[in-house]
Amino acid sequence: MLVDLLSDSKTISLPECATQMFFFFGLGGNNCFILATMSYDRYIAIHNPLQYPMLMTKKICFQLIMASCIIGFLVSGCIAVIIFTFSFCDSHTIQHFFCDILPVASLACDYTPFHEMAICMLCAFVLVGSFILIVISYVFILSLVLKMPSAKGRYKAFSTCSSHLTVVCIHYGFACYIYLRPKSRDSFREDMLMAVTYTVLTPLLNPIVYSLRNKEMQVALWKVLENGHRFISRW
Repeated sequence: MLVDLLSDSKTISLPECATQMFFFFGLGGNNCFILATMSYDRYIAIHNPLQYPMLMTKKICFQLIMASCIIGFLVSGCIAVIIFTFSFCDSHTIQHFFCDILPVASLACDYTPFHEMAICMLCAFVLVGSFILIVISYVFILSLVLKMPSAKGRYKAFSTCSSHLTVVCIHYGFACYIYLRPKSRDSFREDMLMAVTYTVLTPLLNPIVYSLRNKEMQVALWKVLENGHRFISRW
């Protein structure tokens, strides 16, 4: 069976669509739990800076990354199995530019509120579950920072978390808006516009945000802003 993607009327087979969905949400879930792992890493670095190399060894980092991958792809596999066991009997045109969950599920003739609840719970497990882990880590980080005697030490501790917090806000803001709010068929086009930002803008911003603490990056960015200001002033 072939289905049509809304963008340029491209067609994709069901196995290809299932594979695309599996890897997209597997990598997305993996990213969520890696962000949670990074918040725990920040907590260890602030709580025990001298023992950090012994507490966060390469082996432990590898185990945390593998656990994130396994959980992300396991949940993604469950979602793909639920959706692609449906019977597709309606229109074969997906109201999206890739195989997203609800645009594909809405084409099924046996898609029930029970299935919708199961998929929503799986998405909530990844998004809300990993976000709770991040919040717990930052609660402990905040309690440690507030106990620091010097303002310089508090500023340094917060600055090590600023880039991670920025990426967390961007990632979870878009993801929760798209996958956890109530939806209807009329919201698919709005979600498609949001997905462009989520799938393109966020990955582009991540390396920029994480590089802002680099002094060379700061100098280069400042020069770009100065040149832009001069160009605008002359124009």
